Amino acid sequence: MFSFFKKSAPAPAPAEGPTLLSEGWTVKPASSPVPAPVPAPAPEASASLPAPVPPQAAAPLATVAAPTPAPVVVRPAVPAPPPPPAPATAPAAAPVAVTMPPPAAPPRQSWMERLRAGLRKTGGSIAGVFTGTKIDDQLYDELEEVLLLADTGVKATQFLLDDLRRRVKEAKATDPQAVRGLLVDALAELLKPLEKGLEVGRYTPTVVMVVGVNGAGKTTSIGKLTRHLAEANQKVLLAAADTFRAAAREQLGVWADRAQVEIISQEGGDPAAVSFDAVNAGRARGADVVIADTAGRLPTQIHLMEELKKIKRVITKAQADGPHEVLLVVDGNTGQNALNQVRAFDDALGLTGLIVTKLDGTAKGGVLAAIARERPVPVYFIGVGEKLEDLETFSAREFARALLE
Repeated sequence: MFSFFKKSAPAPAPAEGPTLLSEGWTVKPASSPVPAPVPAPAPEASASLPAPVPPQAAAPLATVAAPTPAPVVVRPAVPAPPPPPAPATAPAAAPVAVTMPPPAAPPRQSWMERLRAGLRKTGGSIAGVFTGTKIDDQLYDELEEVLLLADTGVKATQFLLDDLRRRVKEAKATDPQAVRGLLVDALAELLKPLEKGLEVGRYTPTVVMVVGVNGAGKTTSIGKLTRHLAEANQKVLLAAADTFRAAAREQLGVWADRAQVEIISQEGGDPAAVSFDAVNAGRARGADVVIADTAGRLPTQIHLMEELKKIKRVITKAQADGPHEVLLVVDGNTGQNALNQVRAFDDALGLTGLIVTKLDGTAKGGVLAAIARERPVPVYFIGVGEKLEDLETFSAREFARALLE
């Protein structure tokens, strides 16, 4: 599994932001350099023994010390020449923050194969458009139809076709397969604003509120995310604030046991109260991340959306700068309805990111283009199945290739 999150510095240093270490990870900037201690002057050397080497303090990381003079070898029966004077010690360099090379990430080929298999329905349809030998209006008309059937939406489809025509003209492409490659470039560029990694560590704890409609895979996604965070040495505390759905608390408890993390729950309790208690407990216990699992809400039911607003307000009372992330879990099979959910939840709560699930064979995938064009909320993760490794970070180019190639 390659890098999954960004790890950033705690909040108190506003002047310094997290530094990118590798894809999906950041580390805290180095603290103010501390001058290295100046070694004590060397004592005078005797006539027959080399000058003792002055003791040298342990150098900080990346501090360059002056070279130690080589000792003079004294042989029996041969008068030893007087040792040369020890060279003056150069001032020690200030410590420098060193960025270690990131560990080699495992190949994502297996992930790409799973993603491509999940989007094969759309990929097969688009591949059929480029089997001809001509680049004419008929090709663009067929491509428009396929994109609309893939849930891309009218606005995103028209944008992609206009961009594709421009790219074909500039490249003077005459081969339909070359046009297909230009379409991959156009889609990747459209999706690029959605490409962002989840960041933890800037706040202690980082409070994450997860919302979504029933059946979208919300609790399962929280479980997978918790497992990945725990494996990244993050102390996670879960809040079972979905107190209405039968067995929701038990389901989240199973994931908590698997990841060996703590969980705050209350049977039949008020969801806002459970979230409040969890945030306070997370602060008291030194948790890095607190994740609140909320009950599924239909965006068309106003009183249910008001309950989510209440949870968010109560979390803010427990921690003034929280919640730091409001994530919406979206079922990739719902097509344009997914865009409607993004609009409704974003208007009510101010979304910071999306988790798109169930891109596993029946999903068409084009709705991400519609989201990018009409409501570009970042996509933190996409999922193609129920296994832990089936949840991965979103890459615009990978997704475009899996959908179109």
